[in-house]
Amino acid sequence: MTTSTREQFRQTLATLADKARAALPAQVNGRIESAVRLVLQGDVEPQEDGAIRVGSSDPTRYYRLEGLTCTCTDYTQEKAPGGWCKHRIAAGLHKRLGQMLAAEVPCDPTTPAEVPVHTQGPGSLGMPAQLPEAPASLNFKAMVGGFETQITLRDSDESRLLARLQDLLKDQRIRPLPKPAPRPQGQWKNRRDSRYQGA
Repeated sequence: MTTSTREQFRQTLATLADKARAALPAQVNGRIESAVRLVLQGDVEPQEDGAIRVGSSDPTRYYRLEGLTCTCTDYTQEKAPGGWCKHRIAAGLHKRLGQMLAAEVPCDPTTPAEVPVHTQGPGSLGMPAQLPEAPASLNFKAMVGGFETQITLRDSDESRLLARLQDLLKDQRIRPLPKPAPRPQGQWKNRRDSRYQGA
């Protein structure tokens, strides 16, 4: 990430944190600041199944968010006001930050320019409101500004949608996700063989 991109990232995150302070209960205390640190450290990791893995102050521990629920004790023991633990706040900040960075990518002028956002209630960290189903749509994940981002394209025509996707993938700011590390060859076989040998 270049210096200018990093500065833009930090400034956007600071703006989102200010919005969170205005939207969330005052009793969340330092949870917003802790959430900002988690985002800065890269400890918010969206998973393939739609859940989100968020780091802890304990470097060996992660918590899992599914929907609006978190596995941390702050959430499960109802200590977090309104259920807003730092992990849930961090996930909201991370998601909105990715959307704002992706919004800077040029898009087709025929698409709606603005997505309405919620300003009140539990989903009030600037999350997009639900849109009606488009006749043609696609989702893909890519790196934008150093962040893993899910990009959604919608259109009324499949051919035009694919043409827009091709144009979007030419943008230098969009990078493919790094490939996962390959699984060591024979790992499962060796484990299975040793089990049979001990039988």
